[in-house]
Amino acid sequence: MLLATWNVNSLKARLVRVQGWIEDVQPDVLCMQETKMTDSAFPTLTFTEMGYDSAHFGHGQWNGVAILSKIGMSDVVSNFSAGEPDAEARIVTANCGGCLVSSVYVPNGRALDHDHYQYKLRWMKQLKSHVNTLSKPSDDIVIAGDFNIAPADADVWDPAALVGSTHVSELERSALKDLCQWGLKDVFRDQHPEPKLYSWWDYRNGSFHRGHGMRIDLALVSESVAKRTSWSAIDRNARKGEAPSDHAPVLVRVDEK
Repeated sequence: MLLATWNVNSLKARLVRVQGWIEDVQPDVLCMQETKMTDSAFPTLTFTEMGYDSAHFGHGQWNGVAILSKIGMSDVVSNFSAGEPDAEARIVTANCGGCLVSSVYVPNGRALDHDHYQYKLRWMKQLKSHVNTLSKPSDDIVIAGDFNIAPADADVWDPAALVGSTHVSELERSALKDLCQWGLKDVFRDQHPEPKLYSWWDYRNGSFHRGHGMRIDLALVSESVAKRTSWSAIDRNARKGEAPSDHAPVLVRVDEK
């Protein structure tokens, strides 16, 4: 299984780019975030014609998450499976070829003293409950998406420049570690310990060309999936060209059992 996650930053604006990338890469499963459209506007037929089942959860011009799969799809869950439903469209889950897959768009947090930061911490705690409700650590699980958290200082271009900011705070990183301790691995980092590997670059100030980025798009996988992961990569080429998303796709290849 070749699985990818990509914050496309508006599927309406970048559908042609996404189609072209899918045709070139041929992922078996693609998790998307920030589709920024309603369920009725989602191009289901387009992806069906490309050979993919799809599940989308979106309310309008903000947020929105999706899963595409050409290895089957069942048991779709929009929103959280445990606790109060989230008012925003940030998580969708499905069984894809026997693997539990969640596409997640974790809240940004905005600022450490902002209500949205507390919402982000609550959201991460509820994500753990969601996974625990639908599965157990011994299952095949992939939780992939834009986490808006850089797991460690090696995942940002300049830690000193981000002191006191979201994405790198101790509480956010602790929430991510708590989720992983349940039974998930940051498989890309396990395979690529070297620094300066990023998945997001600000549109401003030439950040991409200057290498000023962060690794905030993650594929967290259970032990059974991690053991079969033979390859992983960040597709920087998808961040280039005309009107790209500010995120690059993250890919993970999982061998058959």
